[in-house]
Amino acid sequence: MKKDEESFEQKLEKAKAILENLSNPELSLADGMKQYQEGIGVLKEATKMIEEAKLEYTKLQMSEENR
Repeated sequence: MKKDEESFEQKLEKAKAILENLSNPELSLADGMKQYQEGIGVLKEATKMIEEAKLEYTKLQMSEENR
């Protein structure tokens, strides 16, 4: 992982903060849409990290079974 990349946990915290911001009744529609798009992007990145971890786990399991 590169130094400037966020961890999975950091991404979840960021998504949680965005969700909290979206519940603010004073948030403008334009700002809300920007926050929503950013949140979707963060969740896609987190999902990708989960999928990569599943793939790595599967590879490790297969290599252990082939020993």
